[in-house]
Amino acid sequence: MNTPDAVVADGTIEECIDALDEFIGSLDRYPGPVIAHALQVHLNALLRALVERGLCTPAQARELVADLAREAL
Repeated sequence: MNTPDAVVADGTIEECIDALDEFIGSLDRYPGPVIAHALQVHLNALLRALVERGLCTPAQARELVADLAREAL
């Protein structure tokens, strides 16, 4: 899934990552595998919603998941 240049240029992605890091840091009472599974469920719902609303194609969603797998391993 391609990131619009306007979003990258204004720092929005970095700000969002920082906010997510801060929030995930507040979940320290949960073990890592629980957080990872919850994020998986959430990402699944987010990608499904993006596809249903026409904001990305199923192929773009699959590409994002494949990229995640490559980067994680």
